[in-house]
Amino acid sequence: MAKIGLSLKIDVTKIDKAQLYQGKKGKYLDAQIFVDLDNKGEYGENGMITQSGKNIEKGKGAILGSGTIFWSDDTQPQQQAQPQAQPPNTAPKIDFDDDIPF
Repeated sequence: MAKIGLSLKIDVTKIDKAQLYQGKKGKYLDAQIFVDLDNKGEYGENGMITQSGKNIEKGKGAILGSGTIFWSDDTQPQQQAQPQAQPPNTAPKIDFDDDIPF
């Protein structure tokens, strides 16, 4: 099983504070993250974070933010990955205006 590192961004204003609960070592929030290892969203994220809890149906909580994979043990770090250089375009330039009758 592959290991990954996730960077999370959470909009704390969207947290339903009624779902916070007191634990032995602090105040807690239950959340879930849904991760797609193969695809990125519109802003480069790999998943979303939703709030979960006693009164929230599984997978139906408010979307609190997103997660982005920044490291994986089976690939190089994504933040440091360099795009591969494209070979120079050696095809002859075609002037399309010659074929247009107006």
